Amino acid sequence: MDDIEVMVSAAEGVELDAEYAGLIETVVRLGAREGGVTAGEVSVLVTDDEGIRRLNRRFRAADKATDVLSFPLGGECLGDIVISLPRAREQAADYGHSLRREVAFLAAHGTLHLLGYDHETNEEDAAEMERKQDELLNKLEIPR
Repeated sequence: MDDIEVMVSAAEGVELDAEYAGLIETVVRLGAREGGVTAGEVSVLVTDDEGIRRLNRRFRAADKATDVLSFPLGGECLGDIVISLPRAREQAADYGHSLRREVAFLAAHGTLHLLGYDHETNEEDAAEMERKQDELLNKLEIPR
């Protein structure tokens, strides 16, 4: 039995359906477990494009909205994940799949970043991260 605590919250003005909050929690917990983590905390904030843009500007010097940010902390607290719900809706429509699938993907992507995966390093690392994301989503029966 693991002792992974996942706290999912919504920024002010963002309505987060309980189903999606539960989905995020499930994906993060499974991702951590699959990554060999048996104890720790992860905080997930679901926000809007402006909220994630401010964080992206402050911590990554990129003054634009993005879909997901991860802040690995290490130790007892694995880190924080921030997901833009409007961006998830837009990408789900662009890719022709459900919002459920996109939210699960972003939660998996953020979790893998907390575990040290990085798709921006090189093509090999990007391919490995993509494979891990697919494995997680397939285990939850949320395929592409």
